[in-house]
Parts: sequence; structure tokens; C-alpha cells
Amino acid sequence: MPSNFSWIWLLLGLAGVAWYAGSLDANAIAAQGHYGWLSLLPAVAALAICFLTRNVIFALFTGIMLAGAITGQYNIIEHFLLPSLGTRRYAEILLIYLWALGGLLGIWNRNGGAFHFASWVSQNLVKSRRSAKFFTWMMGVIFHQGGTISTVLTGTTVRPVADRENVSHEELSYIVDSTASPVATIIPFNVWPFYVAGLITIDSLSPIVTGQESAIGWFMRSIPFNFYGIIAVTFTFLFAIDKLPWVGKTMQTAIDRARSGGGLNRPGSQPMLSDELADADVAEGYQPALIDFFLPISVLLSVAIIPWIITGQPKVFEAFSLAVVSAMILSISRGMSVADAFDGVVNGIKGVTVGAIILGLAVTLGVISDTLGASSFIIQGTSAVLSQVPYILPAVLMLICMIVSFSIGSSFGTYAVVFPIALPLAYAISPEPLFFTLNFGAIMGGAVFGDQCSPISDTTILSSLACGADLMDHVFTQFPLAMTAAGISMLLYTGIAFFIFL
Repeated sequence: MPSNFSWIWLLLGLAGVAWYAGSLDANAIAAQGHYGWLSLLPAVAALAICFLTRNVIFALFTGIMLAGAITGQYNIIEHFLLPSLGTRRYAEILLIYLWALGGLLGIWNRNGGAFHFASWVSQNLVKSRRSAKFFTWMMGVIFHQGGTISTVLTGTTVRPVADRENVSHEELSYIVDSTASPVATIIPFNVWPFYVAGLITIDSLSPIVTGQESAIGWFMRSIPFNFYGIIAVTFTFLFAIDKLPWVGKTMQTAIDRARSGGGLNRPGSQPMLSDELADADVAEGYQPALIDFFLPISVLLSVAIIPWIITGQPKVFEAFSLAVVSAMILSISRGMSVADAFDGVVNGIKGVTVGAIILGLAVTLGVISDTLGASSFIIQGTSAVLSQVPYILPAVLMLICMIVSFSIGSSFGTYAVVFPIALPLAYAISPEPLFFTLNFGAIMGGAVFGDQCSPISDTTILSSLACGADLMDHVFTQFPLAMTAAGISMLLYTGIAFFIFL
């Protein structure tokens, strides 16, 4: 936390922002749809404080206070926190991805199911750190629905196995995070094509996008040009089999620490998974078995995936809830007392409390950035330059999406803002199908970068939580690798687009 001296400077800064924002023309703000550079200030300040102090909760709360100063809505509880925390999105995150996840982890901790599974896998499939990391990568590809579903399923499945083989939690959370959204954009058997199709089926693209089927077709054609998604997944595969030639200083430090027995987390770190879930606490007299792990996972996957295959709509909420219920019923039927079963679930929910707080503040900051018009400010500020040098458009669109998604912590939110503006711009500059597809792929990959790397993204937070990592340690270790993949992608986009306009 900041010192008293720092608090004084923070309060003075808030007062200065409030004074400057009060001097702006309200009519001009309404007309242009943003507050100028102030639109970016809450998110940028929150990110900066995250990196400087590693105190995520303080950083997010400061960003929200800045939004209050900018808009003149000083009662941030009434105007920002309550409307955001009362949304369906946060209720879903809280009930399913936190309470149900925490409850499932807690009952596994009480019946020893996850640790027994880890022992079985270690004896039969995983024989080393490398095979544990490859197993993690493989699970990430299998659970390729993207976002929170992938991170939760993969992280909870592999963590006990990886812990036994001394895989640092920074390594584990990187693999889990990098095989969530990036994989979902290049293996399109999920909801992503349908979501994006709805965004680009608009009048301004009607000459080239003639309906939903046409829009989904463009999504499919863009997959080979989603360079970031492809490179990110490839990097993660090479990392998993210890063949990536460079991993960055921070990640190498984590690898060396775990290999030498220095701990799965950095000394002094604050893992997202609390002590209640860190070690097995099997109920007295209970004998763990593989079915304690496989039955809840089977229920979760079958309830989520079978309806998706049949109707196209996964039953995610029902799946997580029934997984917890089935785990409790199985444990009780195998001899655990009802009190012990409920105690395990409650302790599990306690173990993810910090994650619930951080996600609540992150959701609030994302809504604030959208309200302030952060995305509109970025796009309007760059559109004039893009029309002059069209061959840099794909790389610039990717960079814009990286900045926007990093600032708001959401790839879907970025798509919703950027696709309806950027694709018509690309089509107006050149109706060449290859150029259109190139820009499509750049937007897809750029938004995924921010979703993967931002400390206010739900997938970044849940990857850290499911793997038991410190959130900012996860961000610092994966960021150099993600930036390298993004840099290579932008060079490829620029080179291909340059040849298109020759």
C-alpha cells in the first residue's frame, strides 16, 4: 500500500483531474462519444499501479476513483460499483466461476480426489516436468472453448499433477492462459464464430458480408491469418516441451527456482489460491479414489458440451453446479459425513474470495472504460493516418486491439467496439478479399493478446487462481513471450499488406 506521502499526491491528482474534467464542454463530449485522453486515464492508471506496486486491488480501486473524478460522479459506490456488481455478467462470474469453482476445489481437497488423480497420472502418464507441462498444454487444447471455461477446467485438472513435478505456478498459469482464448480463435468449434458473425453482419459490409453464414465463412478464412493466435499456441507448445529458445528473464527465474526446489511460487508472493486449497485436507477415515475426480469432471464436461453439440448452446452454469453437487453426493455415498462435505465446499469458497474481489473491481473498471469512450477515442485518433498508408492498417488495427483489450480486459468487448468500425474502414480502403481477411485476422489476434495479458482480464485472473499463482507474477512472466508473438505478427501483417498494394 502507498505511504501517507503517496496518499497526499494521489488525492491532489484526483482533485486536479476533477478540475480539468469539469472545464470540458459537455456538449462536445456527447458529440464525439469520449472524454479525450481522459477516457484512457482510469485504465492506464490502474495498469501502471498494478505493474509498479503489484497491488491489484488498490490499482483497480484507484482507477474507479479516477473515473468518479472525470465524470463528476463522486459517489463511486452508487454510480459505478453497484451497477457493475449487479449485472448478470458479474453474477455469472461470482456464482459459477468463483463459488462453484471454489466449491469444487474445496470438495476435491476434502475427499483427496484431485491429489489422488495427480498421483495416478504421475505414475502412468506424467514422468517429468516436461511431460507435466505437455499434459497441461494438451488439456488446454482439448478444453478449447476459450476464456473462463478453458482456464478453469485446465487449471483445476492439471495443477495437482504439475505441483508434484515441481512446475512453477508461473509456468503453469502461462500455459493455461495461452491455451485458452488463443486456441479458441484457431479451433473454431465454439461460440466465437457466431459471436463475431453477429458483429460484422452490418449494412456497411453488405457487399461482402451477406448474412450470418457469410460472416462465419469470413471467420473461418481468417484463421490462417490470425498470426498471434497461431504463434502464441506454438510458443506455448515449444515452451511445454522445453524447446522454446528464449523465455524471458522473469520466466527463467521462475523455472530455475522451481527446478532447484526453491518453491512453486516466488518468496513473498501472494497466490490467488488461498491456504485452504493449497494442500490436501482429506476427511478422517475417507479413502480417496479416481472416481472422486473423474465423476465431477465427467458431469461438468458432458453437461456443458453435449447440449452444445446438439443445440449450439453450452450449459455452462448447469454444468458447474451439477459438478459440485455430484462431487458432494459421491463423497457422502462413499462414507464422508455431510458436515465434512459441506465444510469442504465452504472452505473452497473461502479460498477464492480474493479472486471474487479482484474480478468485481475489474468488471467495474471495464464498464467504466466503455462508458468513457476509451475505444472510440483510440480509433478516431488513428483513422486519418491509416487512410494515408493503407499497408500498415492490419498491424495498426492489431495494435489498437491490443491496447483496447489490455485496457478493458476483454477480447469480446474489444470485438464489439472494433469490428463494426475497423472492417468497414478496411473494405473502404481496399475491397481486395485478401486484405479484408488480413485485417480480420489482425483484429482477432490483437484482442486476444490483451485478454491474455491484462491483469484486469477475467482469464488472466482465473488462470492465476486455478493454478495457485500470484497474479502479477503471472503477468510479468508471460508478458515478454506474448509481446514477442505480437511483434512477429505485426511484422508479418505489414509485409503481406505491403505486397498487396504494390
